[in-house]
Amino acid sequence: MNYKSLTAMAVLLAVGGYVGYNRYLESSEVKVAKGPAEQAVTVVPLKVEDVPVRLDLNGSVASLKTVEVRAQTSNLIKKIHVKEGQFVKQGELLFSLDDRADRANLERLKAQLARDQALVADYLRQFKRAQELRAQNFIAASAVDTSQAQYEAQLALVKADEAAVQAAQVTLDFDSIVAPQSGRLGGINVFAGSLVQPSGAALVTITQLDPIAVQFSIPEASLGNLQRALSAKGGKAPVKVTIPGTTQSVTGNLYFADSMVDAATGTLRAKAEFANPNNLLWPGQFVQTSLQLDTLKGATTMPSAALVTNINGKFVYVLGEGSTAQQKPVKVLYTYGERMAIEGLKEDEQVILDGKQNLRPGVKVRLIAPKPQGAKPGEAPKSDAPKTEAAKADAPKAEAAKDTAPAKP
Repeated sequence: MNYKSLTAMAVLLAVGGYVGYNRYLESSEVKVAKGPAEQAVTVVPLKVEDVPVRLDLNGSVASLKTVEVRAQTSNLIKKIHVKEGQFVKQGELLFSLDDRADRANLERLKAQLARDQALVADYLRQFKRAQELRAQNFIAASAVDTSQAQYEAQLALVKADEAAVQAAQVTLDFDSIVAPQSGRLGGINVFAGSLVQPSGAALVTITQLDPIAVQFSIPEASLGNLQRALSAKGGKAPVKVTIPGTTQSVTGNLYFADSMVDAATGTLRAKAEFANPNNLLWPGQFVQTSLQLDTLKGATTMPSAALVTNINGKFVYVLGEGSTAQQKPVKVLYTYGERMAIEGLKEDEQVILDGKQNLRPGVKVRLIAPKPQGAKPGEAPKSDAPKTEAAKADAPKAEAAKDTAPAKP
C-alpha cells in the first residue's frame, strides 16, 4: 500500500468518526443539567414590640460621703475603741484622748463662775438697798448709780465665765473623737500614746457604703434623650448596674447630671445612687451600667445582620411578588444586641437575611430553610417533622436492602 492510499484511508476514518460522534450526540438521551437561575436566600419576619432605649456605659463606684477623721486639739491618744475595717455608726466612740488637764480646767472655770454668780447676787442686793435709801433721801443719787454699775459689771463678768465654761466643755469634748457619719473604717494611722495635732495626718477615714453612687459619662448625642427622661420621670431615670464577675445586678436612680458638656471628650458627667445593704458595690470598682432613657412603643424590629449599607444609604432586601428581591430604604432608630428598630417597612413584609450580599433588585430568589443555630458550614438543615408510621415500618427494610445491595464498581 502506497503513501497516498494510507492518507486517503486516514481521512476517511477521521470523517467517519466525526460524523458518528455527532449522530451519537444527537441521538443520546444524556442532557446537560443546568443550574438553577434563582439565588438561594433565607427570610425572617419583622416583629412589632416595645423597645427600651438604653445606654450601656462603663462606670466606676464612688462613695457618696468620705470623711477624714482628725484631732481638733493637741493631745495624746489614750485608747482606741475600734478596729480597722470595722463598720461604725454615727456618734460611735472611736478614740479617747488624755483629758485630765482639760477636765481640771473645766472644773476651775465652773468654780470661778459660781463665785462670780454669788457676787452678782450680793451686788443686786446692794443696788436694791441703795434705791430704797435714795427714795428716803438718805444717800445721793450718785451712790445709787455706782451701785448699779457694780451690779451690771459683775453680771457681765458672769456671762464671760459662762462662755469660758462652754469653751472648756468643747475642748473636753474634743478628747472623745466620735464617728461623724456611719460607714466603714479604713486604716488606722495612730496608736495608743501617739501625739495628735489638728494639723497632723488623719487618724482614720470613714467611707459610706450604703447608699452608694456610680459615676459615668454620657455621650453628648444622648443629651436630648437624657433631658426628656429626667423630665418624664421626675428628675430620676432608672440605672441598672451589673456586679463584676457575677450575673447579679442592682437598680438605682440617676440623681445628678453635670451642667456642662466636657468639650475635650464630648461627654456629660453623671451619677446614680444605689441602695447597697449587702455591700455588693465597692468604691473604686469598674462596672457596666445600663441607663434606660426612653421606650419605643410598637417599634418595628429586625435582625441587624439584614441591613445593607452602601454609598446610597441603608436599605434591606425584602421578598417581593413572584419570589423576587425588592430593595427598600430604611431608617435605623435604635440598635440593641443583634436586633434594631427601623422605619420604612410594613409589618407583614419578610426581610432577606442570608444571601443578601449577592442580590440585585428584581433578581429571582429561592427560599431555603435557615441553618440551625450552631450548625457547621455546608451542613444540611435537619427536619423536625415526625416520621409517619409507614416510614417507621419501612426503615428496617431499607436498612436490609442497603446491606444486600451489590457494591458499585
